[in-house]
Amino acid sequence: MTWFEALILGLVQGLTEFLPVSSSGHLEIGKVLLNIEVKESLTFTILVHFATVLSTITVFHQDIKKLFVGLFQFRWNDETRYVSKILISMIPVLIVGILFREEVESLFSGNLLLVGGALMITALLLISTQLVKPGEKKIPFLDALLMGIAQAIATIPGISRSGATISTGLLLKNGRSDVAQFSFLMVLLPIIGAALLDIFSISSSSSEAGIATGSLVIGFLAAYLSGYLACRWMINLVKKGNLYWFAIYCAVVGIISIIFA
Repeated sequence: MTWFEALILGLVQGLTEFLPVSSSGHLEIGKVLLNIEVKESLTFTILVHFATVLSTITVFHQDIKKLFVGLFQFRWNDETRYVSKILISMIPVLIVGILFREEVESLFSGNLLLVGGALMITALLLISTQLVKPGEKKIPFLDALLMGIAQAIATIPGISRSGATISTGLLLKNGRSDVAQFSFLMVLLPIIGAALLDIFSISSSSSEAGIATGSLVIGFLAAYLSGYLACRWMINLVKKGNLYWFAIYCAVVGIISIIFA
């Protein structure tokens, strides 16, 4: 992987991780267009996902600090309740990661037909949020679990994680600001856990695939910086309820991917 390819894919990951257009789907399309080896791309995918986790922490550092302060008071308060909801939302993706990890990884093989069909599903989810009246309730425990199920389904490349979780939260009549924040915070621990589990495989894969350290660094920085900007932008978009154009975009890219599959 050249430094330019790493830069392009890093920007794609950072921008599309938070926008509801499927970062994994766009990475798969990018790999096909740039003709990047699958073994090499898996290494890179893990790295840039970790970069976007760091960008999320940067954006929400005040909220995360508040959660930690409340959590270590060791009593049932708003912070421990919120953290409990995040932990519940992790259960579905944890099950998928443990029981179906190899099956999920096999989907990341440049299958444009799969990506195109999944992008069409993302488009339908986003359109559905425009057809319901927005709610104002705080996210209850059951809704947190349902958003977690949506996150687990979004391991399929082409189904947007943020699009699936945000759409689920909005369809359940939760407040827009709460849904946006919860959607971005609920992914932190799963991605960090996956990155830590794969730290040794990253090293061995880099050796086998011949990825230069410079390319990895460039991809990481590109994903972090673009992810930071996209995260802040997406929060404002969700608050305004303006997801219509993303639905059109996903539908167009999905149709193109299916045609060229």
